[in-house]
Formats: sequence, C-alpha cells, structure tokens
Amino acid sequence: MVLKVGSSSLTRADGGLDLNRIDIIAGLIARLRGRGHDVVLVSSGAVAAGLVPLGLERRPGELRLLQAAASVGQGNLVARWQTAMSAYGVVTAQVLLTAQDVAVRSHYRTVRATFDALLSLGAVPVVNENDAVATTEFSLGDNDHLAALVAHLVSADVLVLLTDVDGLWTAPPGSPGAVPVRYVGSAADLVGLNVSGRGSTVGTGGMVTKVQAATISCASGTAVLIAGADDAPLFLGGQGIPADVGTWFAPTGPRRPSRRLWMAHASQPEGRLLIDDGAARAITSGKKSLLLPGVTGVDGEFESGAVVEVVGPERTLARGICRYTSAELAEVLCARAQGVPAPDHVAPVVHRDDLAELPRTAGE
Repeated sequence: MVLKVGSSSLTRADGGLDLNRIDIIAGLIARLRGRGHDVVLVSSGAVAAGLVPLGLERRPGELRLLQAAASVGQGNLVARWQTAMSAYGVVTAQVLLTAQDVAVRSHYRTVRATFDALLSLGAVPVVNENDAVATTEFSLGDNDHLAALVAHLVSADVLVLLTDVDGLWTAPPGSPGAVPVRYVGSAADLVGLNVSGRGSTVGTGGMVTKVQAATISCASGTAVLIAGADDAPLFLGGQGIPADVGTWFAPTGPRRPSRRLWMAHASQPEGRLLIDDGAARAITSGKKSLLLPGVTGVDGEFESGAVVEVVGPERTLARGICRYTSAELAEVLCARAQGVPAPDHVAPVVHRDDLAELPRTAGE
C-alpha cells in the first residue's frame, strides 16, 4: 500500500504540524504492518512545517522562500514521523526524490531497487519531493502525482490518498446539488463531474490532481481510494471500507512492465510528434507501431532514442522512444509539403514495444 497524506490533513489551524494526527496515522501504519502489509508513506507538509519556525504566516509564492521553508520543515516533519512510528516499533526511512530520479531511466531503476530493499527489511519509507532543490521548470509537481509514481515504483496493490474532503463529489462539497461519488469503475464515471476545487492554503493540490493520480494508477493496475483523513481509522483498521466512506477507483488496466510505466509517467519528453486521425486509431485501437506516413508535425530538437510525446488531433495519446532524430523527421515533412520524393525511411517512428499509452485524465 502507498499511503499519501496531504498538507491540509497534517496541519493545525495555525499552520503547525498536527502531532495528534501524525500519531494516529503512525498507529494505523503499525497495524497494517502487523497484518503483513508493506506500506510506503508519501507525506506532504514539509513547507507547512517550516512556516512557523521561519515566522511566515502563509505558504509563500516565491521559489526561494518555498525552498527555505522546505529546508527547515523537512527535517522536522520526518523527525515527527520517526518519533511517532518508533513508539509502535516501526522503523522509518526518509526518501527524498527529485524529478531527475524518476525522469532518467537509470536513476529510476536505482530508486526502485532502494524501495525494494527497504520494504524487504521491514522499514516504512517516508517519501517527499526534495523541495529544497526542486525548480519550477524541473519538478515532480504535486504530491498526488508523486504518490502515483511511487505506486508504480513499488507495484502497489492500492494507493490511498488522504485529504480533508470525504472523497470525490459531483461538485465541490457545499455546492447546490453536490453528492458524493463512492465508486468509479471507468473513465466514463467521471464525465460531467466538477472537480475544479482548489487545494488548501498550505498545499498545492486539489481534487483534480487526486483524480488525475487515480486515473494514472488505475490504468496501471493499482486500485485507489480517496478519503478523508478523519475517517482513516474506519478503513485502515482492518474492518474493511464502509460503504459511505471515501471514493474507490477500480483498476482499469493491467499491470505494465516498469519500463512502460517509466515512459508513460516518469520520463522527461524531449519533443512532440503530431499525428493524424488514422495514426491515432492505429496506435490506440489497433495497438500498432507509429509509422512515418501518420506523422504530420514535429516539435523540439532531439536525437534518436529520445522519449517524445505522441499527440493526436484531440489530446496527447502516448509517450514513446523515437527511432529518428527530429532533423530526419523534419526533412521528410518538408519534402512531403513540397511534393518531392522524401528520403527512404522504412523503420517505425515509434515501435509498438517502445510505446506507452496515456490514460485520459480529468480535464481532458
């Protein structure tokens, strides 16, 4: 199980850490471990934990101040988790990730091996992005996305996203006619839902990021539960999930090899390939390789072997490893536009074995 706790669920009204909440969750993790479950904790709250010591009243918007708050708060946050879990005999391990750790394939494999080792030794990894050195341009983004990536890394059976709202609603809670959604079996169940509510003043996410993380995880064979942190004892205590608590997202796809998971959700694309309707149908419905006649445009500069996004007429469909350079593709497209013979290329642009389809997520 990967358990993600948001900043709003770990902080008090004054912005400080809610030690009682940390102790409750630590006890639940200990009970899960006692029942034979491996648990990875993705904990937000580093920036929030640094606000009070630095005399900041709210989450700053300036990057250098965010990094300063994270630098102060991360140590405090992990120390609190370590103290709370050690009271139950649980060993914790801090794992700070950067975008480089998951975007570069060799780093991704190393991180995966680290998680495997920690879990095999009975430790509970406490994971966060290394916000102190993350940049706006190269960041893992919100911790909901990070939790989905971690769920891929450890091949989790279930991802639990704890928040300050009781699961997914048809519209922001309190809106006229808003009702809770208790079960999502496919992307069709999300059509028409309003998940545009913003996150708290101490966090970066909102319901839309949680639904996106759930969609990504479910497409890769991991079930997801979005639920209120206040209700955690009800469904993590071993008695099952009450019917009126949280939102359960059923897996919609098979487990995929780690290489395709990396390509789809952790790699850093170096360019984009624009394709026509026929090619879009071929790689999605037909499960075929992307061939040169279906490519209508190329963005970016990249070498052969680079990861690129494959963009159809309506949305981004996949990521894959391109077998051509951007210059070679541009040469073919230029010749095609001028009506002259194009260079003779017969290999697939992206072979099916090097193609990872992307699920349709909220907002698309």
